[in-house]
Amino acid sequence: MRAGEVMTRDVVTVRPDAMIREAARLMDDLNVGALPVCDGRRLLGIITDRDIVVRSTADGMRPDTTPVHAVMTDDVCWCFENDSVEKIEDAMARRQIRRMPVVDQGKRLVGMITLGDLATDRAPGAGDALRRISEPSEPDRSGRSSREGDVDAPWPPYGDSSRGFPRV
Repeated sequence: MRAGEVMTRDVVTVRPDAMIREAARLMDDLNVGALPVCDGRRLLGIITDRDIVVRSTADGMRPDTTPVHAVMTDDVCWCFENDSVEKIEDAMARRQIRRMPVVDQGKRLVGMITLGDLATDRAPGAGDALRRISEPSEPDRSGRSSREGDVDAPWPPYGDSSRGFPRV
C-alpha cells in the first residue's frame, strides 16, 4: 500500500505570514491539530496545536501579532505519494509524529497522511505503528525551562486576586 492510497487530499494550508490566531481558528474550524505551512503549494513547515501552546502561548507571544513562521516546525518529516505505508509508519514511529505531509517531486504539497488515515484504512502494521508512535517520551525533570532566560513565578493560590494575571 502507498501513501497516495490512504492520504487525505485537498489539505487546507496556512501562509507563513498569517498570524497564529488565524492558524488556531482554522484548526478549530477544521477539527485538526496541524496545518501545513506553504508558500503557494510549496511546503515550508508545519504548525501544530502544540507549537502554538508551547512556542507562543508559553512565551507570552500575542496571537494577533505573531506570524506562523515564528513558531512553526520547519524541520518537517515528509514523504512522497508513492512511498510505502510501511516506510511511512517506520518514519512516524522513529520521530513519534502523528501526521506527515505528502509532497511531489517539486516539494509541493499534495496531501497529508495521519495516524488516523493509517488506522481507518487498516493499513498493514497500523496497530504496531500506533503503539510505537504513542510510546510516552521521558519528561524533562531537570527543572530548567527549554526557553533560555525563562523565570516563571509560582502560580498564585487559587482565588488569590491580589496576584492576578497581567492585562494585555
